[in-house]
Amino acid sequence: MSQNHHYDAVVLGGGTAGELVATGLARAGRDVALVENRLVGGESRYFACVPSKSLLLSARRGETWEMAVARRDALTGYRADERIVARMAEEGVTVLRGRGQVTGPGRIEVDGAAHGFGDLVLCTGSEPVIPPVDGLADVPLWTSDGALSVPDLPRRLVVLGGGPVGCELAQVYAAFGSQVSVVEASGRLLTAEAPFAGEVLADALRRMGVDLRLGADLSHVERKESGLRLWLSDGGTLDADRILVAAGRRPRVEGLGLETLGVATSPGHGVPVDETCRVPSTSGDVWAAGDVTGVARTTHAARYQARLVLANLLGEHRAADYRAIPRVVYTTPTVYAVGIAPKQAEELGIDLLTAGYDLAATARAAVEADERGRVELYADRSRGLLIGAAAAGLYAEEWMSEVALAIRAETPLSVLTDVVHAFPTYGESVEAPLRELAGRL
Repeated sequence: MSQNHHYDAVVLGGGTAGELVATGLARAGRDVALVENRLVGGESRYFACVPSKSLLLSARRGETWEMAVARRDALTGYRADERIVARMAEEGVTVLRGRGQVTGPGRIEVDGAAHGFGDLVLCTGSEPVIPPVDGLADVPLWTSDGALSVPDLPRRLVVLGGGPVGCELAQVYAAFGSQVSVVEASGRLLTAEAPFAGEVLADALRRMGVDLRLGADLSHVERKESGLRLWLSDGGTLDADRILVAAGRRPRVEGLGLETLGVATSPGHGVPVDETCRVPSTSGDVWAAGDVTGVARTTHAARYQARLVLANLLGEHRAADYRAIPRVVYTTPTVYAVGIAPKQAEELGIDLLTAGYDLAATARAAVEADERGRVELYADRSRGLLIGAAAAGLYAEEWMSEVALAIRAETPLSVLTDVVHAFPTYGESVEAPLRELAGRL
């Protein structure tokens, strides 16, 4: 098979990270190809962050479902990528549509056409995990892709998974009138974060009429004349018209031909990367950014890694620092976390100091007529530094950003306690716990 073209770099996957890397390399004068078999622009733009936040905003505004869907679809460009592809072409990026498979060092096939490359950048993202439940494959299923792209509003919706995606979509559909149930085997929502965060969100969802089945797993599913019947491990049952699977995602690494480069992969795990986002390989220069690494599965983390890859490919040496990558659930109230969570600190053997403050004690809560929420700050006793934080409250994604900066910059507590916050703001809520931590240290 003849080789069509040799590129300085091939970027495999055209999502958030891939688009950023390919465009940056082209602007620097590199001959670069972007390979994408779906939509250039990625999950975040079409099937994740943008449509979900649009629907959540429409719900807060009290819009009708029809208005919300119209707004969502307009923001996602009606899930068409021609304008993005045209813009990338203007930047000098060659977009190769189709499935890419590496066939050996410096060689890749895209739907049968062979190409050569110098550097390879893996940005293939992740895909939903479908749990192996009896009968689940035979009934109407949504993943987040379907739930955020179709115009349907199910009368009865069961959400499998109480993580960030499950919680956001449960709130969306409950707000627009669906009878929503959430099944979460772990016993609480948002299991990776501080317990109070999941408790605040659980209360908010229950107040909207969401039926939370915590501590139960799905045993099997059957079709009935009136819809679907779900049997749970605790003996309970649920009836539904649609099931939304939000039980996690796995890096998309299979079928890429990475073994021909000596790159070790295993199902469910991301490609290994070092601190520069370089992939250990026995053949050629391989890099990775975004969900495919399995390091920090958020759009902003993907952008961060993409900037690192781009800088290193262009001759700078930059190493990743993941200490202060925010984790946000954009429900009402918002859940925000950054740095080390209590569960992680316990696993790492960190002597953690915790100080908290209820948002109800702020003047802003009285102004907003909403007293829900709390903030907690976590310090490493041995180092005397802030290493983590969590908050549940209105607009937390905005007023907690200063905490992310403090963790990243390792700002001394003596400086943080001297910061003046505007009145009345939710940001004032960090002052008391900061002073408490400083006093205990």
